[in-house]
Amino acid sequence: MSADAPVHPEPHGGELSQRLNWLRAGVLGANDGIVSTAGLVVGVAGATIERGPIATAGIAGLVAGAVSMALGEYVSVSSQRDAERAQLAKETRELRESPEQELAELAALYEDKGLSPSTARQVAVELTEHDALGAHLEAELHLDPDELTSPWRAAGASAVSFVTGALLPLVAVLATPPTWRVPVTVAVVLLALGLAGWLGARLGGATSRRAVVRVVVGGALGLAVTYGIGWLVGGAVG
Repeated sequence: MSADAPVHPEPHGGELSQRLNWLRAGVLGANDGIVSTAGLVVGVAGATIERGPIATAGIAGLVAGAVSMALGEYVSVSSQRDAERAQLAKETRELRESPEQELAELAALYEDKGLSPSTARQVAVELTEHDALGAHLEAELHLDPDELTSPWRAAGASAVSFVTGALLPLVAVLATPPTWRVPVTVAVVLLALGLAGWLGARLGGATSRRAVVRVVVGGALGLAVTYGIGWLVGGAVG
């Protein structure tokens, strides 16, 4: 590499971890959308072959699930953001009221990471002169004040991932003739669940085969139960 070649910094550990967390949350949201909507439409399909009730139940489940996921994520991430802001305020106040004590604390943190006492002190001094708050947030709390979690973004991502997953069984059940409606929907759902399980395992560093088997078997059992309930209830009501 030449001396004039541009250097592209790799993502920091915190940034990479945050991206992986977002991806895992997206996979889980899509998985929830697939399972809940598939169970709903397959259950209704067990009770009737009419497309109207199936479409109504599927769309209602899709909308309700997306709203529920978004609201839950918004509340959860808002609480996390409030905690992060409280930590920011606390650290700012401590730096203003006892700067020497905070400098010693920062130096001790770097010393714990393996630096000699003199080097740790020098690093702490230089970082404090550059950006005292940023240095403490990174070393102590692993926070970036410019990248606090966003409740609105989390809610939107959760809703979108849920809708993406929910559309698969909904389209499958509505686009298939009555005779093949349930088998095709089940096949599409299990394939999608297998893919979601594989991707989630890869992102989490787990064994892919075990994750795929677990999610596919669980999905199959859930669909069998909901279809059976729909068939029994539909027969009893009819």
